[in-house]
Amino acid sequence: MNIGEAAARSGVSAKMIRHYESIGLLAAARGANGYRVYAERDVAVLRFIRHARDLGFPLEDVRRLLALWQDRGRASAEVKQLALAHVSALETKADSLQRMAASLRHLAAHCHGDDRPDCPIIDDLARKE
Repeated sequence: MNIGEAAARSGVSAKMIRHYESIGLLAAARGANGYRVYAERDVAVLRFIRHARDLGFPLEDVRRLLALWQDRGRASAEVKQLALAHVSALETKADSLQRMAASLRHLAAHCHGDDRPDCPIIDDLARKE
């Protein structure tokens, strides 16, 4: 199948497929005409990558997970370790986002939101550390 068909079947855009190929996550065969030719296995790999990315895994972790997926002799302990490390990173990020939201909520609560120019939101953004 061509790249358009692979994109439609995997849910990954043609642009991202080319990117994944350029960084070595996918290696499509080339036909006699030089065009990429994708097999069902390539579509499965693209779906795997898409799902891992949908879960927020960084590309280097996707690379490791892909290698583990393809290694039928793998130990699940390494997969679990990667997943739990990612959970920890997501929780840290979520905490940081919660703090940012609380800070902005506080600033917005103290902004009059009227025609006056004074605004604690702008003042806070402009403050010197």
